[in-house]
This record gives sequence, C-alpha cells and structure tokens, in this order.
Amino acid sequence: MSDFEQRIRNAKLRGKIKTAEEAAALIKPGMMIGTSGFTPSGYPKAVPLALAERAKLEGPIPVTIWTGASVGPELDDALADTRCLVRRYPYQTGKGVNAGINEGRIAFADYHLSLNSQNLRYGFYGDMDLAIIEAAAITENGGIIPTTSVGNSPTFVKCAKQVIVEICTEQPLELEGIHDIYIPQDPPHRREIPVYTPRDRIGTPYIECDPDKIVAIVHSNITDKQRPLGEIDDESRKMAGNLLDFLHGEVKAGRLPKNLLPLQSGVGSVANAVLNGLLQWPADDLTVYTEVVQDSVFDLFDSGKVSFASTTALTPSPEGAKRMYAKIGEYKNKLLLRPQEISNHPEVIRRLGLISMNTAVEVDIYGQANSTLTGGTRMINGLGGSGDFARAAFLTIFLCPSVAKGNKISRVVPMCAHVDHTEHDIDVIVTENGVADLRGCSPRERSKIMIEKCAHDDYKGILRDYAKRAEQTRGGHEPHIIEEAFFLHGRLCNKGSMLEE
Repeated sequence: MSDFEQRIRNAKLRGKIKTAEEAAALIKPGMMIGTSGFTPSGYPKAVPLALAERAKLEGPIPVTIWTGASVGPELDDALADTRCLVRRYPYQTGKGVNAGINEGRIAFADYHLSLNSQNLRYGFYGDMDLAIIEAAAITENGGIIPTTSVGNSPTFVKCAKQVIVEICTEQPLELEGIHDIYIPQDPPHRREIPVYTPRDRIGTPYIECDPDKIVAIVHSNITDKQRPLGEIDDESRKMAGNLLDFLHGEVKAGRLPKNLLPLQSGVGSVANAVLNGLLQWPADDLTVYTEVVQDSVFDLFDSGKVSFASTTALTPSPEGAKRMYAKIGEYKNKLLLRPQEISNHPEVIRRLGLISMNTAVEVDIYGQANSTLTGGTRMINGLGGSGDFARAAFLTIFLCPSVAKGNKISRVVPMCAHVDHTEHDIDVIVTENGVADLRGCSPRERSKIMIEKCAHDDYKGILRDYAKRAEQTRGGHEPHIIEEAFFLHGRLCNKGSMLEE
C-alpha cells in the first residue's frame, strides 16, 4: 500500500480515491466552493489546476470561491486566468485575481476574517455546495487532519453539501497533533470561548467530517508556494527600534509586564522585521497569539525568547520552510493551529490582552489608517485580520514607513483616501522617524503629534501648513479643508514634495 493510501485510515474511504480530473468533473457552474488555505499555506492545488485545464477545453466554469485568506497561484490565479473565478472572498494576493477585481470582472467583498465562518453558518451568504480541503491524512472516523493552515476549513466542511479531500504526501505526518479545531455554537446557544492563555487546547486535532459527505479523495504532491520575505533594511530596523523603545517605556511605567502580553503581528516583510527586533528584548517567556507565524517567530523560538505561539497558519519564507520542516517535531510542541474564527476572535483578543502590531499603506494626521486601497479605489489585497485585532487589543499599534518610492510619496497624509481603521481603534503609530502615542489625545493634539513624530522631514512643512489653515479657516472638532485634503493627498502621493516646486 502506498504512503498516500496509508494516510486514508478509514478503509471504506479508499473506495473514493479519484484523480484530480475526476474530482474536478464534480464541480458544476454556479457552485459556491470553500477551500482550505490561509496565506499561501495549506490550500488545495491539484483539483483547482485540473478545473482550470477543464476550462481551457470547455470554456469558463463560473464559481464562487471562499478561502481563509490569500492562497497560492494554483488556486486563485489558475481560476482567475481561465475566467472561472467570478466571485471571491475574503482576502487575496494573486496578480490574476487582483487584476480581475480592479477591472470589475471578479466580484470581491472585504470582510473581517473573524466573521466569515459564523456569517456563513448564519446563512448570510447562501448555501455552500462544496469544500475542497488539503489534508495530511484522514482518521479512522473520517476526521480530516489539516496541513499548514486551518483558516475557515472546519466551517466549510460543516456547511458544504459535499467534500473533496486532497491528501498532500509532501506534507509531513508530524503535523498531526498541532491543530486545535473548535467551532463555537451559534446564538442563542453560544457560550464563552474557553481560551485563557495561548497554550489552551479546547478542541480536537482534526476536522470532524461525516464520511458520507466525502465524494472524492485526491493525491497531491504539490507543495505550498511560499513567498520570500524582504531583507530587514535600515527603515525596518528603525521602526523596530522605535517600537521597542515604546514598549520599554510601557514596562517602566508599569503598564506592561517584563515578558509583555501575548503578541500579534501581521503578515509581510515589515511585520516580520519588526517582530524580529524582539530578539533584543531583555526578558524571555514571550508568547504569541496571532493569525500567521512567519520566520521571525521561529527565530524567537530558537533564541528562547518565545515559549509558545498560537496561530491559524504557518507562513514561512522558502528558506524558513526548510528550517520549519527540519525541526517540525521540536516546533510542534510550541505551536497550536486554530480556526481563524478563534485566532482572530475579539472575545479572546480582549481577554488575553494582546499587543497588536499591524502595517498600513498610509496613515493620516488624525491617526487613521488605510490598509487596502491605493488612491482610494484600487484594491491591493484586503483587510485581512488587522481589524479583528485593532478593535479588541490591549494595545493597538500600526507601523508604516513615512515615505515610499525613494521619498517621492508621503505615507503620512492629511486625510486617508480610504479608511480601514479609524482613530477610535488606534493607540499608537510608528514610523522610522518616531512614535506617535495617541492615547487620550483630541484630534487637534493628534495632528500635531503625528506630524512631528511620524512624518518625514520633507513633508512636515506641507502637513503643518494644512493643519494650521484647517483649524483657522474651517475649525471644528477634527478640522479639514475637505476639497483640499484630497487634492493634497494626490500631490503628496503622485507628484513628490511640493516644497521642491
């Protein structure tokens, strides 16, 4: 018996083994499909690729795709490029799907990631026809053991009429036991989520699934397509240094313990670099409660700084993945992978008192952040989980370089062209220039702190002038010259510094 067949521990289910092409033939036009995957981790690959090949012969097979968050090119871009993907939720990063969204060919709605599962169970989005889940194995009772992410998979399996399982033999069986699958009851029967520390286990190590719902089991040997992380540059080091100085001050003031509170960090090179700065933290036994674990967390494991991390996805770089798999037996004792409904749940975030650190595209002088749209119109990736954490964290921190494109663009602007995170949720903003501690400040106080602490020197004069004239000519609680704010935003973001003109 092959390794693939041995991973199907329910003997009766071996009778449902199909090729990827046979499984893809079960997909009908108009289906709503939920897939595993959160960041390019743990997503199905063989069946979506087979569906794309089928579409090349038959023409587009229009489907709606739900995932946990972004996934790899074998799913998003393969279906977008063959015009199969007509509606996509809730977060994406693929070039093909992103182009389709901004051209209006692919309908996209941006949601807080903690809400997807419960809203699907509530029936807000209609019925789910099919779930396609990447697994390391299937248990004797039909339980599905996920691979490198959990995401929304448990609810997709629960709600879908049929399930296709892709067993990836490139994923190590040592992943078994790393997952903690828990689905809350829905109102009016909902109870508290019993997570009181990042280490708490509250569920099962597999996704419960009625074996009769499984219509196909497919062999896959296609690995996750991890994305490289950028080098830690001087700008990121300065932001990390500014953040650490701020946290040191909070410890000295008695507002944080020496080993801090559980840490949450967003995805991407800047977030990874900033978290990496904690290698210099003077205390050990730090903990992490987040939605993605990147290379920096493994660095913190290896250094002894972090003792435990709870997440919904393992998202290393290609080099980080080699280390992760080589030491998975060791790391597995320090990790839990939960559904994103739990990793991002405001109740748990508030209870644990997280220090939330996320990145923004731009911030404005009143301390609001845009994470999703350029120019207020063009979608980048989506909100992701930052809103879940920003609304409920003990400390909500946003990190943003003050400029981009070689100082030609200011990321500190009079008014964000689109706001994802309002002034009501953000406590602190950090750039490479400094830290704006906005807690307890009025809007007028915020604008002065933001300009002096966070803006680049090349743009401070423009921003000071705008804020002064807005206060003098328009006044109000949050002074703005609306028509000029958007004009000035365009000048700051497209023309370079007006001080040079």
